Amino acid sequence: MKKVNKKILIVEDDPNFTSILKEKFSEEGFLIFTAQDGKEGLRASEAEKPDLIISDILLPRLSGMDMAKQIRAKNASLPIVLLTNVKDTSYLEKTKKMGKADYLIKSDIRLDDIVEVVKKRLKVK
Repeated sequence: MKKVNKKILIVEDDPNFTSILKEKFSEEGFLIFTAQDGKEGLRASEAEKPDLIISDILLPRLSGMDMAKQIRAKNASLPIVLLTNVKDTSYLEKTKKMGKADYLIKSDIRLDDIVEVVKKRLKVK
């Protein structure tokens, strides 16, 4: 197995999707941490200091968008990949304003595409 030496925090409330992402990124050599809601994601981002965050937008307790804003207030350069099934242009606009953030529609994208976006953000081959 490859070793990338990059930490990814996955914030997702769907345990099946979390499992799929965790397995795929682990195979790619990333160190993975997970959280099931936005508040847990905030705590994990402070504790684990990830190199990148993959987060659902619609999360319990604190939305992925609000979590991302709070994380950005402390770390403006941390790359964040927001995933959703909601095709909403207002989310896309908010994501663009954040900078160093990607907005991906789960149903329109393959797992390999998510990996490519992450590797590009982290400058990993």
